Amino acid sequence: MDMTRPEAPAAFPVIELRRYAIKAGERKHFARYFESHFPEAFEQLGALILGQFLERGNASSFTWIRGFKDLDARATVNQAFYSGPLWKEHAAKMNDRLIDHTNVLLLHPLSAEQGIKVLPAVDAVREEEGARGVMVAQVFAVQADRVEAFAKAAEPTFARYRAAGVREAGVLVTLDVPNNFPRPPVRTDGPYLVWLGVVADDQTLETGFGPLASRSLPSLTATGLLRGTPELVVLDPTSRSRLRWLPEPRTEGTDQAAR
Repeated sequence: MDMTRPEAPAAFPVIELRRYAIKAGERKHFARYFESHFPEAFEQLGALILGQFLERGNASSFTWIRGFKDLDARATVNQAFYSGPLWKEHAAKMNDRLIDHTNVLLLHPLSAEQGIKVLPAVDAVREEEGARGVMVAQVFAVQADRVEAFAKAAEPTFARYRAAGVREAGVLVTLDVPNNFPRPPVRTDGPYLVWLGVVADDQTLETGFGPLASRSLPSLTATGLLRGTPELVVLDPTSRSRLRWLPEPRTEGTDQAAR
């Protein structure tokens, strides 16, 4: 797989959204250990860390997204990683900083086109090229057997987000299957629909997405398809997060105009 360009969303359709609680004052250290040791390890095993983030307004939260090619690969890769020498060497340091690691949703794309694209890796040497932008996630607890109906009802809202400059990064729904590698637990209180987006900067977040999300909340709740109030999470990509804001490639005409 060519990691120098975005890859199709179907490349890693089995996705874990992992939200960890970290001990006070240790999140920065946890993130640094994580980024130093684990992205390439999973890539070599055939999985991918699609992004990692620090949650705003919650100084203990470290969120990361892991993708697998299929369910069998999830079991195989996790077995190899958690039984391997890298994890054995660093497990004590990582686990000592953890309060909780059980807030994990096992997901898959709502459709083949709505998975998470694999973006090029961040250059770990050139610090000035670190990940930029702001990630937003809306987590909707949906009534049983009503995920498709809610997705249809919510699409006009998602379209308004996109029109306001939010780049849709994925629309994911709960994968209702047995946990085939239970050592890392997953939640069983679904179904959920998770909408992911990326904005270029705080201004777009505060003047575009934020007001739209607030105004859309009553109509989404009024559908009667939800089990509770949607959760909105604002996430800052860590320096090496693949999932981040990337400028659109300039066309030939644009390049010429810039000259």
